[in-house]
Amino acid sequence: MGMVKSTNEGNITGFILLGFSDYPQLQTALFVVILILYLLTILGNTTIILISHLEPKLNTPMYFFLSHLSFLDLCFTSSVIPQLLVNLQDPMKTITYGGCVVQLYVSLALGSTECVLLAVMSYDRYMAICRPLHYALLMHLHLCMALTSLAWLSGVATTLVQSTLTLQLPLCGHHQVDHFICEVPVLIKLACVDTTFNEAELFVASILFLVVPISFILVSYGYITKAVLKIKSATGRKKVFGTCSSHVTVVIMFYGTIMFMYLQSAKSTYKDQGKFVSLFYTVVTPMLNPLIYTLRNKEVKEALRKVLGKILVIKFT
Repeated sequence: MGMVKSTNEGNITGFILLGFSDYPQLQTALFVVILILYLLTILGNTTIILISHLEPKLNTPMYFFLSHLSFLDLCFTSSVIPQLLVNLQDPMKTITYGGCVVQLYVSLALGSTECVLLAVMSYDRYMAICRPLHYALLMHLHLCMALTSLAWLSGVATTLVQSTLTLQLPLCGHHQVDHFICEVPVLIKLACVDTTFNEAELFVASILFLVVPISFILVSYGYITKAVLKIKSATGRKKVFGTCSSHVTVVIMFYGTIMFMYLQSAKSTYKDQGKFVSLFYTVVTPMLNPLIYTLRNKEVKEALRKVLGKILVIKFT
């Protein structure tokens, strides 16, 4: 394993992202699989963004939030996967200090924003199902923009606090990161001082951005379930459950995996499990989101066929 030079004992100029070095036989397969998933992520999320803006029938709060979710996933995966792909093929597996800092700030901001945005999307579904007569009046464009801005600002705020505090920790020459991404928990492990305060801050932030949003989502869907069960039409119940199940599926996948990583102690020994869990929410979930929302949603599939039809007509005329 190559070494990254440091100017002195405490001034690191780069890091080695060990990633999946313990599984050399898997690295080529992982490269191929992750590359394919990344391309599908770009294709799927770009498609969601385009049809949400091109199809007038999808100019609703639900698809407004969904297009933001797709944009988040595109940015989040692009802040992580290209470096991961390079390191899977590079025996040195290095990343510059500046690159690690950028990845830390950007990925944490985007991940935190998505946590809040998923809660906002559950509020939108609650309003649509439990207060349908007032939905159009209450969920107006300005409110949607305000809620989305709140999600983005909260993500930026938490990364400014958490990332900055983490980067203040002295590393005493430690530069081998036993992970494939520069994340707060793994960088805390490199510190050569007491990290009790940083771990406590990370735990509090995890409660605010993981436990609180998912609790809000569960309460929202409790009310939604109660309202749906009152619908007399079996077809109506099936349609509503079909729409909501897409969001629930995304929530379970995203929160379930990220909570494993961020709610465990920084001194946890589950390093290998943590790597594969992180791989799931950084690579797999962003790819599955557009598939879940399109394959289980007739409106999106019809809009996609309509937009593709227009494109083909223009191309062959």
